[in-house]
Amino acid sequence: MVPDVQRIIESINQGDQDTVQVLLDSYNIQYAECFFFNSEVQEKKKEQELEEFRKNKVREYASDSDSDFDSDDDEPDLLLREHLATALLCFISSQLQPAVLQVCLQTLRILSRDRRALGPMVTDSALITLAHLGGISLLQACPKQEERAEDQSPRTHSWIHTRAASGSEEAADGDATPLSVNSVVPPSCPVVACAANNNGFVHHCDKWTDDRHMTLAQKNIQEKNSGEEEMEDDGDVCRNEAIKVLCNVIYNSPRAQEAASTLRLLQDLWESLKQGIGSREPSSGRFYKLRLLFLLTALRPELRLQLQQERGVAVLTKALEQCLAVKWGEGYEVLSDSTAPFISKKISQEVIEILKTLFNIAHRLYRQDPDEEDAALYRSLAAVLRHCLLLSCDGEGTLEEIQGHTVNILSALPLTCLDVLLSVHVDKASHKWEGVNMDCVHTLLLFMDRRLNRASTLKLKEKLIPVLNLLTESSRVHRETRHFLRQRILPPLRDLTIRPEQDTTLRGHLVRLMTHVDTDVKHCAAELLFVLCKENVSRFVKYTGYGNAAGLLAARGLLNGRRNSCDSQHASQYSSDSDSDTEEYREAKARINLVTGRVEAEQPDPMEGMTEEEKEREARQLLSMINRLSQDQIIQPVAITLEGRLAPFWSQMRGCTLEEEEEEDEEESMDLMPEGRKDKQIE
Repeated sequence: MVPDVQRIIESINQGDQDTVQVLLDSYNIQYAECFFFNSEVQEKKKEQELEEFRKNKVREYASDSDSDFDSDDDEPDLLLREHLATALLCFISSQLQPAVLQVCLQTLRILSRDRRALGPMVTDSALITLAHLGGISLLQACPKQEERAEDQSPRTHSWIHTRAASGSEEAADGDATPLSVNSVVPPSCPVVACAANNNGFVHHCDKWTDDRHMTLAQKNIQEKNSGEEEMEDDGDVCRNEAIKVLCNVIYNSPRAQEAASTLRLLQDLWESLKQGIGSREPSSGRFYKLRLLFLLTALRPELRLQLQQERGVAVLTKALEQCLAVKWGEGYEVLSDSTAPFISKKISQEVIEILKTLFNIAHRLYRQDPDEEDAALYRSLAAVLRHCLLLSCDGEGTLEEIQGHTVNILSALPLTCLDVLLSVHVDKASHKWEGVNMDCVHTLLLFMDRRLNRASTLKLKEKLIPVLNLLTESSRVHRETRHFLRQRILPPLRDLTIRPEQDTTLRGHLVRLMTHVDTDVKHCAAELLFVLCKENVSRFVKYTGYGNAAGLLAARGLLNGRRNSCDSQHASQYSSDSDSDTEEYREAKARINLVTGRVEAEQPDPMEGMTEEEKEREARQLLSMINRLSQDQIIQPVAITLEGRLAPFWSQMRGCTLEEEEEEDEEESMDLMPEGRKDKQIE
């Protein structure tokens, strides 16, 4: 049975808390898992519009997926939800029983999932009320926006009272009204740039900014189950529900994001979080505040800068230490305990939110040349991040997510501060190389391998580039890391009958990426292999094949096999040890096709039995065809310059005289004639 929204509004106006609680309980149960209202009607209308489009072959307007807006009058159910939200916001401002306040906030959370019905919830007064109920005390408001909210409030209350006095017949008609989703967003509800998925679930999209990526994690706004809520007191449950509503509203509405910035929501939220971090017993609702902090810093650039200036990196690093109960050893070493239990799901969720927010405010640190104080801070953070990589979590998916966010931050830190990843004792190391603890590097290698095997085509860039860049730069400056990775990724060649891109090992995965359609992906994969080959062209071609390596070599001016002068600064970092060839490779080296990178089966000579005159004629025909293709701009012949780059050589292709071209055309036409006609032509 569909809940009577009009009756709920009437009960709210009458102040009958018991009735409101019963009705809202029914409403919340009905729509607990509803993230998009009226989806069936929406699909029917889309099918109808598609059928009309097929008939007319014309679309009168461009519809937005899952957000086709016509007018408010076409969907009275949308208006009811808006006014229910308005009534609830007024209702929760009064003194309510804890249980009643809880169900009211739960209903607001459900309503906040619908981006078209956010009008009442994006006003300053609504945001201030929700923040106050969430334990965040806002100290400043915007007078102009408050005036607009106050001007809108009497009209809304007037509509509510009018509907309440209109009798039961209209309420029944309203319940019988067909549900529809296509309506125009009311003036008070801004159009949101972020989209929901096909099921209507609110989720966060990964975005990339500048030359680095800006993380927006792809997770639904997580809600605690009823078992966890029973363990909390009523105050904590209500505070958590209020923060959940704020998260939905701010995520779905740019207007709410701007208002939150104006109201200094971040500053007051930050002060609340710092108090919890400083106490020995963290607040039970810290996860939702961390989620809200992440959303604010992800969606508002000025808030990222503000949090960075408020020593956000240092405070969040401290919060990370507190969540993981970090114990420090000598220097920048975090002591590990193999007997420690798995990290719980609750702690893991908080760690993930901290890591995401850390990346939001630290994604440009790699460009900086840190001073001594900042370098010490970043080294401490890198040491804690190393500990995050080696964690044992309850659930493989959770560990994968933590490691992914950890890699994102490590790839954003200044390279000079990443030496702490290796500067730990080797006594208890599971993987060592040349007297250095390689547990962290081995974990990164396994992480990259999993990403290579699991990453879909759509998410390949965001999943792989951070770890590829991190391993590349670490290999470039740390000889031990490069040697360790080279033994794992580029072991000595033995089976030379397989093309490099057809290999099933890590080398094969990376070589396949070298010809990927995404330029960034193929460049990062090729760069890692090139660095592991110590940027030696012949060694690089040996492991990848010239056909796969040509892209990177052309981009860096190395097609002539000579080292570019601009690469000398990196070349000086590499040792002079030579590449050790296996006996199998030395025996097959002369028969290896450098283009494909493998030993090809012997092919018959296509010119066998031809005279020198016939070979010369074939060559002239081939040159003539290439010349025609280039003149028609179908192909562009190029040559390798002295600088090792590709350049067109029209003069070489068109160096022959007009008489020579006519002679070539005549010879070509003669060759294509049947033998009988050719003999007659000769006579």
